[in-house]
Amino acid sequence: GRIFYEHLGGRRVFSCETCEMYLSNRHEVLSTNFRGATGRAYLFRRVVNIRESDVESREMMTGRHLVRDVFCKRCNTKLGWMYEFAVEPDQKYKEGRVILERRLVRESEEFDDSLAERYDTETSSEVSSITVS
Repeated sequence: GRIFYEHLGGRRVFSCETCEMYLSNRHEVLSTNFRGATGRAYLFRRVVNIRESDVESREMMTGRHLVRDVFCKRCNTKLGWMYEFAVEPDQKYKEGRVILERRLVRESEEFDDSLAERYDTETSSEVSSITVS
């Protein structure tokens, strides 16, 4: 079948460290104050071009959560995890959000300034996709 890759736009973008597949942009970062197995990690509102594992229950620093590991859609590198369900009421904001570990992703400038104007934070919610045969 065909593989579809998505792009959310953005001036500062995050991509897979291994294969440089686009994952998200700076506008989608909700918090930079998380820790993963490799160190610092960021919480994102939306991440694209990932695949998810089956859900599993994990005890984390902030309590028990149902999570799915997330992997790069192109090279299958593990990048972090997604919060499926939080038991504690004060952790509900994480549900449906994705953690990307900083050592496993690269942050860079995506476009020159003239092109970036079209992909500013106001239009970053528009998703475009390409098809790879």
